[in-house]
Amino acid sequence: MPLHVPPAPAPALRCVLAALRSPTAVHEAHTPALRKIQGPLTAELPLPVHVLDRLQASPLTTGGRPPRTRLTGWRFMIRSGDRFVSAADTRLTADGWAFSHFFEGPYVAATERALRQAESLGKNHQPRLLSVPELYMLTLWLHGAVNADASAGLPDAADLLIPLAPAPPGIAPFRPHTVSELLPVLTRRLTPPAPPAPPAVAAPAA
Repeated sequence: MPLHVPPAPAPALRCVLAALRSPTAVHEAHTPALRKIQGPLTAELPLPVHVLDRLQASPLTTGGRPPRTRLTGWRFMIRSGDRFVSAADTRLTADGWAFSHFFEGPYVAATERALRQAESLGKNHQPRLLSVPELYMLTLWLHGAVNADASAGLPDAADLLIPLAPAPPGIAPFRPHTVSELLPVLTRRLTPPAPPAPPAVAAPAA
C-alpha cells in the first residue's frame, strides 16, 4: 500500500480503546452518531496531528526553512461496520498520553476521502495531519520519508498537502499541492496589505 500509516504510541491507543469501552465517555460525547451505535467499535488509521506555527513569519518564500511544526496529539478514526462514524483525539500530558474527546462532523468524512485520494496517487507516503490554526485549516500531510519518526520533522518542500473540507475561501479542498507551492500562498493570506502611499505634496509656488 502506498500509504505507510505510522504506529501510534501504545498508551495513546490504549486510552482510546478504554474510552470506547466506557459507556460514560461515549454517551457524554457530542457525537450523536457514536451514541446510537449498538455494535462493536474499532480505532483505526492513527494519524499524528501537527500544528504549523508562525506561518506569517515563514521565510519559505525566500528559500528558507518552513515554519516550525509541533506534535499536539494523535487522531484515530472510529469505525462501525463498514464506515467511519467519528474520530478520537488524544493529547500528551505530564503523565503521558490521555484521551481527549470524540468528535464527528465534516473533517471525519474529509479525512477518509483524502486518505483514499492519497492511496490512488501510487506513491509512498507517511500520512499525517497538519493544522494551520491561523487560517482555521486542516490538511492531510503526505510526508515523503515513510520511515521517519511520525512525532517530529518539518514538511519537506516536495511533500504533499491536501486541504480538507471545509477549506478557507479560495483554497480548493482535496487538491494536492506541494509544500513549496501551498505554504507561500498561505503566508500571503496572512500578510497584511501595505499601507497606501501618502499623497504627494506639491512644491510651493515660486
